[in-house]
Amino acid sequence: MDLRQLEYFVAVAEERNFTRAAERVHISQSGVSAQIRQLERELGAELFDRSARAATLTVAGEAALGHARAALAAAGAVGQAVGEVTGLIQGRLTVGMVIGCTITPLFDALAAFHLEHPGVELSLLEDNSDRLVEGVRSAAIDLALVGTATATPDGLDALTIISERLVAAVPSGHPLAKRRHVTLRDLSAHPIVCMPPGTGLRTVFDQVCAAQQLQPVIALQASAADAIADLAARGLGVAVLSDSMAARYRDRLTALPIDDATAPALLALLWKGTHNPALRELLAHCRRAFMELAPQAVPNR
Repeated sequence: MDLRQLEYFVAVAEERNFTRAAERVHISQSGVSAQIRQLERELGAELFDRSARAATLTVAGEAALGHARAALAAAGAVGQAVGEVTGLIQGRLTVGMVIGCTITPLFDALAAFHLEHPGVELSLLEDNSDRLVEGVRSAAIDLALVGTATATPDGLDALTIISERLVAAVPSGHPLAKRRHVTLRDLSAHPIVCMPPGTGLRTVFDQVCAAQQLQPVIALQASAADAIADLAARGLGVAVLSDSMAARYRDRLTALPIDDATAPALLALLWKGTHNPALRELLAHCRRAFMELAPQAVPNR
């Protein structure tokens, strides 16, 4: 057996699905299946029960999983120890970002890190904020840029990039357009267009509404701020965005402060410990890149 087979075995065990595991390790599903079969032949036992929709571990698989994880961790520790002595950083980092991210400082940090440490393989994936947070917690993701309602989610380290309030955005002909500001109760009288559950901005909006026992009608949902603005501009609802997001659409939408929505929507980098020297270096690059973040350069979150 080799480390690659153990890596694929752990990926399938954690994902409970051969297709998702293949995406995680960046090879084809048939490649993962073939390597697992080879490992099973070498061990003389089936590691997965393939009769159900989910790939569940057999008794033999359960017995092997802890040892496989330990072997991979030990191999990684060997590389890190040598790298710290020689100054050469190698390995793999998985970076997550919110869907539709167009924020250039993250890309600048990744490019600078890659130039300085070409021996580190970088993987980049998009998802909603809730799933990215869980990915960091489970160590499937090393570093993630997410929208969140909590400055530091439990058990994680965080660097807040942006903290700003929610606003309502309406076209010129909307009944609220002549107002200077609104309340959540004002918004509840109109259909709302906002981001879906699982995003930081939606979490903040749901929380502030729940605090006042309000249940606004979410007429339409979209993961991209551009789509939300387009729908609102066509009169399909009041857009709920962050202040800097709404500023990008001032040519067609009027942004209205929401007086009683004081909880901020946060954009943050999240990670879980810095025992990995590659992650420490990437964080240093991110800190430098985000120091110059312009307020208008905000991703969909």
